[in-house]
Amino acid sequence: MLAGTTSGVGKTSIACAIIHGIKKKGYSVQSFKVGPDFIDPSYLSSLSGKPTRNLDPWLMGSTGIVTSFVKNFDSDFSIIEGVMGYYDGFSGESNYSSTHHVASILKTPVILVLDASKTARSIAATALGFVKFHKNSRISGFILNKIGSKKHEDLCRQALSFLKIPIVGVIPRNTGLTMESRHLGLIPVYEQRQLQSKISNIAKTMSDFIDINKIMQIGNKVSSFDVTPKEKNPKQKVSIAIALDESFNFYYQDNLDALKKEGAKIEFFSPVSDVKVPACDGIYIGGGFPEVIGSALEKNSKMQKNIKTLAESGIPIYAECGGLMYLTRSIDYGSKKFKMVGIFDITTKMQKRLKLNYTKASIVNDCLIAKAPSTIQGHEFHFSELESIPKDSKFAYDLSIGVGIKNQKDGLMQHNTLASYMHMHFARPGIARNFVQNCIKYSRR
Repeated sequence: MLAGTTSGVGKTSIACAIIHGIKKKGYSVQSFKVGPDFIDPSYLSSLSGKPTRNLDPWLMGSTGIVTSFVKNFDSDFSIIEGVMGYYDGFSGESNYSSTHHVASILKTPVILVLDASKTARSIAATALGFVKFHKNSRISGFILNKIGSKKHEDLCRQALSFLKIPIVGVIPRNTGLTMESRHLGLIPVYEQRQLQSKISNIAKTMSDFIDINKIMQIGNKVSSFDVTPKEKNPKQKVSIAIALDESFNFYYQDNLDALKKEGAKIEFFSPVSDVKVPACDGIYIGGGFPEVIGSALEKNSKMQKNIKTLAESGIPIYAECGGLMYLTRSIDYGSKKFKMVGIFDITTKMQKRLKLNYTKASIVNDCLIAKAPSTIQGHEFHFSELESIPKDSKFAYDLSIGVGIKNQKDGLMQHNTLASYMHMHFARPGIARNFVQNCIKYSRR
């Protein structure tokens, strides 16, 4: 597990560097990411060559985390990138859903990244606090990032020596070893293909300052889990078209696998470059940044008309966040306004304030993924809001945790379409099955 004292200490870049270093020695690596994150996993996947899996207790439960970890671990090593600060979780009173929580569930050793900029001896106070804050911190090594000079390194090493925890990396301060960010974090790899080269170069450069052999030694001192047999996907019953391109690419790999497990054949399409959705029995439009390429989405009016026609025919459509925005009448982004699909006669307007929450909802109306009465848990992170919402709009969810679309309501329903700000992880039982079953009903009409 690679953890950090805070967000922004370089976890993603360093995780990529460790993956590169281990692979350079001839070993395979499976990458994981703690928390509800779609962007960082794309960076890890670009280095490991395998889909990164997310691990989050709120979304998946402890059993779901262990199941996903064991089922998807078929490599020599796993690298798990943490989220935020090491002990940052659901609230300030507990470490629930924190990096430490996941490390405790999986009983993994932890390498803690310390930002050494603007500090010397005081870095030991920070390190001591993280080691002693919890009864079993699981911290087995430190990586010092943003070191200014050899003298700076020596001062930090001297200060940390009393902890008797090895320093397994010392990375110099270098503005060239940073990745571009935007309002929701790093820029998705899908959106800018040239990022692939930059990620590789940063990982290669950073790995020279990391003791990969020592990290591998620490990684070998782990508890074992019982291996579960690989599950075979059943006979395909329906086809689900999934929007995937530079506009929509926020998907958990486990969600796609869960749909396949329920008998769905997956077909990808591009709302930017394709003229129509491939023949299918259901559509899934995930999150992304539709506002950034709103012009390209607007120009593809053939695709928009095709999706609206399919929606009116009753085909099941499930959309999350960016997908929800795409299905509204328009997106207002700065001084620009882009026409969208218009299934919902609502305007999307970008705001300056981020809404970032775990979410919990009661199902108040039967919908594509669940029936009332039941509860579901997910997460939301968006800068947009919906405006001019008709009074007769029908919602599937009442939120007890989270903001949602309006007055803690989420899950807009129209025709056979369900669109929400809430992102779901299909590790929770029933979600994928319900969606596929609704697609089967449509296919038999």
